[in-house]
Amino acid sequence: MSTDVSKAVNIALVQANITLGEPDTNRRHIEQGMEQAVSAAVKPDMIVLPEMWNTGYALEQIQELADVEGAETRKWVSAFARSHGVNVVAGSIAEKKADGGIYNTTYIFDRNGNTAASYSKIHLFRLMDEEKYLQAGSEPVLFDLDGTMKAGASICYDIRFPELGRKLALAGADMLIVPAEWPHPRLHHWRTLLMARAIENQMYVIACNRVGTGGTTEFFGHSMIIDPWGEVIVEGGEQEEIVTGTIRPELVQEVRSRIPVFEDRRPSLYL
Repeated sequence: MSTDVSKAVNIALVQANITLGEPDTNRRHIEQGMEQAVSAAVKPDMIVLPEMWNTGYALEQIQELADVEGAETRKWVSAFARSHGVNVVAGSIAEKKADGGIYNTTYIFDRNGNTAASYSKIHLFRLMDEEKYLQAGSEPVLFDLDGTMKAGASICYDIRFPELGRKLALAGADMLIVPAEWPHPRLHHWRTLLMARAIENQMYVIACNRVGTGGTTEFFGHSMIIDPWGEVIVEGGEQEEIVTGTIRPELVQEVRSRIPVFEDRRPSLYL
């Protein structure tokens, strides 16, 4: 893949609280965070939102609360992306699809408001009963960012499965994007797994986690941007904030050429 080495990429992570089971309230709150992000002195090239921001884990009411075909979310986020000329990884939402199933789905919009990709979470998290209420996605997704980088989509629990990150890297991903609702007390797991995915795949990891309390579960934020060496460029705290950082597309190939992990793989021995 060719990369434009002349342009750094500015990223804003909207680390927000989510009100359980209140899609309208959450939409207004998330949109305020996005407006804050694009009003910064350094305008982002890409905004990333957290996981399940429209409903939180109000799974017992999810049939009634889910966004049908993601239509409402797609309409307003597309308009926002087009109006502000910014790429948006719209976290993930509870989405009711045509087959009647409810999915944990992220939509990605380019600067013109076009849908660049969508991805439904492949690995459902049993500790929060996802498998009882949601359908699992079945297809890894790679998408293009401004013609300069390729990004793999991932959602929260997916990062515990290194096979997915490696598959995306082998398909050409320069970065892995991770909307999440990752709770206390597993902060050490969150940080370690994100850094591991960056190091082993020699790619950027962009992770946006929520804050606040949903039911009896507390969420700690610590949204992060990690470079292909596994170094943390920026990390949020445990409060609502816009976490910003800048990445350099050329660093991916620089790291991969320094330590040729992909050339040294022996996949015939791994199965």
